Amino acid sequence: MDSRTERFLKSLSGKRIALCGIGRSNLPLISLFKKYGAVITACDRRTEEQLGDMAQQAKDAGAKLSLGDSYLSHLDVDIVFRTPGMRYYMDELSDMRNRGIAVTSEMEVFFDLCPCKIIAVTGSDGKTTTTTVISEMLKADGKTVHLGGNIGKPLLPEIETISPDDYAVVELSSFQLISMRNSPDIAVVTNLAPNHLDVHKDMQEYIDSKKNIVLHQNAFSKSVLNLDNDISNSFSDDVRGRLLKFSRRQSVENGAYMSENGDIIYAENGAEIFVMNKNDIKIPGLHNVENYLAAICAVWGEVSKDSIVKVAKEFGGVAHRNEFVREIDGVKYYNDSIASSPTRTALGTLSLYDEKIIVILGGYDKHLDYMELGELIVKKVKTAVIMGATGPKIEKAIREAKEYSENNPKIIRVENMEQAVAAAKANAVPGDIVSMSPASASFDLYKNFEERGEHFKKIVNSL
Repeated sequence: MDSRTERFLKSLSGKRIALCGIGRSNLPLISLFKKYGAVITACDRRTEEQLGDMAQQAKDAGAKLSLGDSYLSHLDVDIVFRTPGMRYYMDELSDMRNRGIAVTSEMEVFFDLCPCKIIAVTGSDGKTTTTTVISEMLKADGKTVHLGGNIGKPLLPEIETISPDDYAVVELSSFQLISMRNSPDIAVVTNLAPNHLDVHKDMQEYIDSKKNIVLHQNAFSKSVLNLDNDISNSFSDDVRGRLLKFSRRQSVENGAYMSENGDIIYAENGAEIFVMNKNDIKIPGLHNVENYLAAICAVWGEVSKDSIVKVAKEFGGVAHRNEFVREIDGVKYYNDSIASSPTRTALGTLSLYDEKIIVILGGYDKHLDYMELGELIVKKVKTAVIMGATGPKIEKAIREAKEYSENNPKIIRVENMEQAVAAAKANAVPGDIVSMSPASASFDLYKNFEERGEHFKKIVNSL
């Protein structure tokens, strides 16, 4: 075990620690901290009944519970670990900091202690696929990889077993980055567009949160930015180490780009190296070409070109990202539940097919603008099945699009996923594509996009 890790864990003996948010990020920490003599309180706004098995797991691991609306009141602790979903500037956390309580997070401590090279990815869209592709390229080259972060797995519980020669590949959300004062060895920003404005006070706070991925790097670090995305590219002046750009629209001096004939080129110090053609990438879509360009920049010099190409040809993609579900009566059904923003649906599902398709849209309202998506839906969609809180906004955007005419596309309003799938099936003919690509978050009906995607697949598979 690394000496810094050992010192930190031993320092927890007798410390009173509150873990805020009983879920996948914090549950594994209870056992780790208890092992080193900490006294743990697991806190959550939900009741024990609402938490179900997770509350029992926390108690079984040795934590006492603080639940309900007053879950943060009167905490007598030394350290608070906030879950990424908690607003960093919420009054209760600010009050704790003013009282001298250390407020941190699992990912902040992991960055402080991690003994190996960290590659971290953030962005509004594409970060999970890019993070996973980077991990697959490193593993194909024989590296030991610890994959986690916002992708669903906390990494601090693994800290005792991570070696200096390993790689930590981490997906970071704006909620994790907002309080980070430590940046990775290799930072990747896939793209940035309005997102999570229901939580961030404004777009600038969202951008500033993302910028923390590069702000605290040093001269020996590497940053990978999207030249085609103005906000991502604007981080260039804040980069202190080596700067690489990626683009699918123009050549770059240092980084990776796609040529007019679809060749993917890595450029460095005046030299250009052919890597592969875009058609070698197994997962479809121009957005995935961008994800691979970003990943190539991140791993170049860490792995061989052969490993890069091998992953491109063999990797089938991540669940809930344009995931093929089944074909029935000549109609193909795809699960794109990850599309929780208008840009994700536009760059993903709506970029994949030449023919007009049937799309299931709508969900929780993150206060995003749907007008540009409306224009694209009119061009790319034959039937729009709309549900959820964002349904009226999406319908308005479609009807106000310049090229919209009655029933172009056909608009069907439904109340839930069962009705949505039934409507899509009723309006599909052999050869059609049906994609559930909501352009909205899931929280109105589901805990997360994974639960939404699994429900969609269950309904489709039962047809």
